[in-house]
Parts: sequence; C-alpha cells; structure tokens
Amino acid sequence: MAIYKNKVEWRGEHLGYTWCQNGVEMEFSAPPDLFGKAGVLTPEDAFVAAANTCYFMMVVWAAERFKMDMVSLSIDAEGEVEEHLDRTSWFKTVTLYPKIVVKGKPQEMVQRALDMALKYSTICQSFKSEVIIKPDIVIQ
Repeated sequence: MAIYKNKVEWRGEHLGYTWCQNGVEMEFSAPPDLFGKAGVLTPEDAFVAAANTCYFMMVVWAAERFKMDMVSLSIDAEGEVEEHLDRTSWFKTVTLYPKIVVKGKPQEMVQRALDMALKYSTICQSFKSEVIIKPDIVIQ
C-alpha cells in the first residue's frame, strides 16, 4: 500500500505553506473572496487540480495500453461548489473536458481509453463528488 505525506504550516492570517513528499513546496491560502491571498494555490484549486492531473496521467497510461498514436492531449476542469443553508459547502461535481487528438484509431477505442482512465484514477475514485467526463475526441 502506498502512503503519501504532506505537511502544512501557518504563516499568519489566511496564509500557509505546504511541503509535498515529492519535493514540491509552496504557499497556499484561502481564496481571495474568503479573505485569502491572490496568486497562490488554494485548497479548492488543489482539489480540482488533483482530479485533473490524476485523470490526465491515467489517459496517458490508457493511450499507451491501447497503443494509440496520441498527437495531443489537454484537459480543462471545473468544480461546482454547492453551498447549503448552514453555510457548509462541498464540491457537488468535478467536470473534466479532455481534448484528445489521436491518429488512426476508432473513436470507440479512444472513448474506452478515456473510460478506463477514469476507472483507474485513484483521485477521482476517492471523491464523493460526481466526476463527469465531457470529451472532445479528434481522429486524424
């Protein structure tokens, strides 16, 4: 079983600093509309980016498994936060918009690879949020 570690430290007001086990370290803050600092990572950014980057890596993996000649891959992501009357909130959905360009494979095979990528995305499978994939598949 893999174990991933992270450390955070308060730096005053609504600012923190984080260290990730792979060597990345950076400031983070609450979003500016919640009295945070602009221009740094927010937990909300990290949440959406975690889904997007993990799914991205699984698409690359699936394309290799299906022996696809991938020309390009980019993915936009958005997370929809639902707020409740008691002022609690959660990410109701995370929608990923992969645009993948592949040479010489059937569209159905590319779609199967995208489906497989979601199935094997540890991060996406760990969310209670609904993860929606809205692909743009281009075959050359």
